[in-house]
Amino acid sequence: MTLTISRSIVGVALLAVTLPAAALPQLAAAQSGSAGGSIGNTDKAVTGSRKAIRDAEPSRPPRASRSEPRERRSARRSTGGSGDNFDGAWLVASVGRPCGAASEAVLISSGRLVGQYTSGRVSASGQTSGAGAAGGVSWTSSGRFSGRHGSGTFQRSDGCVGTWTASKQ
Repeated sequence: MTLTISRSIVGVALLAVTLPAAALPQLAAAQSGSAGGSIGNTDKAVTGSRKAIRDAEPSRPPRASRSEPRERRSARRSTGGSGDNFDGAWLVASVGRPCGAASEAVLISSGRLVGQYTSGRVSASGQTSGAGAAGGVSWTSSGRFSGRHGSGTFQRSDGCVGTWTASKQ
């Protein structure tokens, strides 16, 4: 038993010594050429006496003078006041007291908001207002859309008030 364990330890020790020794020639080959400059640089002068050649870098043309004023551009993309950057299908979920929760799919197109029970307007900045009616109850709503989300408030004719949130589909 002791002899088998000793042979195993000797075998592992020989393997541990042999593997790094076998790998050293490849490691040395990987290191060759790295001393004294970059690949392809045959001139290894370090005195700085070599003339600098910069043909590889194109020279920049001189900047044109601005003899006439440039037209200023708006930071925001103009949408012509139509709100068309919010165009698409939206899901609106509302929660009110004491009326509970409801949801409705609406479509915004060129600043107009239309749903099965709701209609309204959306400005280019995202401000919205609308009204609707269903089951003998009418309501008004207002809020704001921003990016792919929106939120606001509503008030119904039966006294229920609440909030709504919207997400673009």
